[in-house]
Amino acid sequence: METNRRILVTGGCGFIGANFVRLILAEQPDWRVINLDKLTYAGNLQNLEGIEEGEQYRFVKADICDASAMEKLFVEEQIDYVVHFAAESHVDRSITGPAAFIQTNIVGTFTLLEAARKAWLSGDWKGNDPRFLHVSTDEVYGSLGETGMFTETTPFDPRSPYSASKASSDHLVNAYLHTYELPVLITNCSNNYGPYQFPEKLIPLVFHNSMTGKELPIYGDGKYVRDWLYVKDHCEAIVEVLVRGRIGQSYNIGGNNEKQNLEVVTLICDTLDEKIGLPASGAPRRELITFVKDRLGHDRRYAIDASFIKEQLGWEPQVTFEEGIARTVDWYLANQDWVASVIDGSYQKYYEKMYG
Repeated sequence: METNRRILVTGGCGFIGANFVRLILAEQPDWRVINLDKLTYAGNLQNLEGIEEGEQYRFVKADICDASAMEKLFVEEQIDYVVHFAAESHVDRSITGPAAFIQTNIVGTFTLLEAARKAWLSGDWKGNDPRFLHVSTDEVYGSLGETGMFTETTPFDPRSPYSASKASSDHLVNAYLHTYELPVLITNCSNNYGPYQFPEKLIPLVFHNSMTGKELPIYGDGKYVRDWLYVKDHCEAIVEVLVRGRIGQSYNIGGNNEKQNLEVVTLICDTLDEKIGLPASGAPRRELITFVKDRLGHDRRYAIDASFIKEQLGWEPQVTFEEGIARTVDWYLANQDWVASVIDGSYQKYYEKMYG
């Protein structure tokens, strides 16, 4: 691994970003991490509680769409690496309010690319060999039938404002490679799960509702299929791509865990019943499952072919779905104060407590 790197992590207070920051701080003590986050509803400083600012870590509250702030930060910190997580990512929110997705995911990515271009491709750059890694999603590829898998050469076919905005940002990143020779890489991952995930997403939502006796809503017939990737596996793959990946290449990152939504919800219910016992009603938590009206434009199946990253970089997921769910349930059980603070919104006051 390269030493003495200065890495800008955008969206580092979000679910995947916070797990990535923790991984880097634990495993790369010679790197300086600059965590940039706007602290929208999905950005939670409590995700990084216990990490102090100093030589190895700095938090910056800013908007990736703020061009002057981004350009200043690149120069001030002499950024070597960018790992770009910051994005609006919830499909349902993109259906009811797409404008924020266009602004953050497209304009924000453009603004970061411009800041990197101005810093790295100017004659004044004196830092290490830079790299810009854009973290994207398998949803840019559209929907699969009962067979087949997404590869790095699958044509884009986004079906929601969210996936369309991510596909657009992927194209922008590639354009900066070909037009300006900006040293970029792209990763397209499958559905992540694990600690610190915001409770609007399926797995933490099911945990919270099943703990409080609320209904467990499942879209349609519950047979929509996703490939589930444990977040720590994903973060380790990103490090491999960042350090050893080939400039200009896209890498698909998958968990090799295709599951129907109904299977996922049932497993969480059964895991909780086993770990903490049945609820006061005496009925298994799976009886809380309720099928609701389907989401607009709901993609039927995603499946990642992650053979390329395994062949090129030697990475493959280490955590089975059953093991990952058990770890995730254990984490949420041990951190119910965190869950409560997100549900009631009090987590948003943590920034004031830390920074005034």
